[in-house]
Amino acid sequence: MIATRFAVSLHILTLVARGPTEQSTSARLAWSIGTNPVVVRRLSGLLARAGLITVQRGPGGASLARPASGISLRDVWRAIHPERERVLRVHTRTNAACPIGQRLPAMLRTRFEAAEAALLGDLASTTLAELVASQDVGALETADGAD
Repeated sequence: MIATRFAVSLHILTLVARGPTEQSTSARLAWSIGTNPVVVRRLSGLLARAGLITVQRGPGGASLARPASGISLRDVWRAIHPERERVLRVHTRTNAACPIGQRLPAMLRTRFEAAEAALLGDLASTTLAELVASQDVGALETADGAD
């Protein structure tokens, strides 16, 4: 099962890209996402290690480490799911005495690798700036008034 870490990370980055640094605290981000600030801090740490954001401890908040136009969705995916971590994994304990057990893992591995390459290729074609630009500004202004 693929967790929602990628979607939550994109939510974090969209908020950081849209707002001033002082509004990008883990508490404010967590409020928008509907999660605990600890989850935001953990994911923000991964995003910071990948060079996508900078985080100031305390009331400082977060800011993008480079322009949103220079951050692809693939960059975000790889920040959360390192290269060594496969999207789709093949079970490894098949019975070698079974003809299906002998052949199926290799066939699945080939298909899964192709699917992952297609996913990463598609993610590479969209930037954070495009994601941010596609948001409805009116809805965000209404949500900000709820603070």
